[in-house]
Amino acid sequence: MEAPNGDLYTLEANLANKALRELTDGADKDPITKLRLLCFSRGATGILGLGRAFRAMDDDGSKALNEEEFITGIRDTGLDVTGEEIKQMFDTFDEDGSGSINMTEFLLKLRPPMPQSRLNIIDQAFDKMDRDDDGVITIQDLKNVYSVKEHPKYQSGEKSEDEILTDFLHNFEGGRGNLDGKITREEFVNYYATISASIDNDLYFDLMMRQAYRM
Repeated sequence: MEAPNGDLYTLEANLANKALRELTDGADKDPITKLRLLCFSRGATGILGLGRAFRAMDDDGSKALNEEEFITGIRDTGLDVTGEEIKQMFDTFDEDGSGSINMTEFLLKLRPPMPQSRLNIIDQAFDKMDRDDDGVITIQDLKNVYSVKEHPKYQSGEKSEDEILTDFLHNFEGGRGNLDGKITREEFVNYYATISASIDNDLYFDLMMRQAYRM
């Protein structure tokens, strides 16, 4: 199995550039579209990073955010939005007017829509990686499916097996937030949902996933 290849990085860069162009084109955008584009401008881990920032603030484990927590979470990610826009976003997600939003529902709405066929292949890739079926991908899982022997940095002695596998996991965690070396199914799906948004052709997306995870 290979780590995400150069094609992925190209897709990610194209997506980020396109999002930045759309953000500055002067056209009116609803708060969810703007937040999605802001996340896209961070690359494939933008939505994932936002999810992690919010989960880190969920002190009581309720998986719900009040307005104050939501504002703090958006501010912590460094997204370029005004206080009024954040309030608009919160009100948009707080459909029942309860004063709190469900994090899972929030991330589902923020995630770009995907056909079921793409969700299925992402799930299959996750299931292949999650060897002990505990719903989380760890280094231990990767050691069973990912060989580092051909990796140039392993061959040169520059990095150990654990370091290379940790780097692979960090692809999905982004440069910010909680780098705990564990990837949940939701994070895995959110990562590839963003990649998916830059690929028009379903067959190409399917092929890319099958090649990356040797399915």
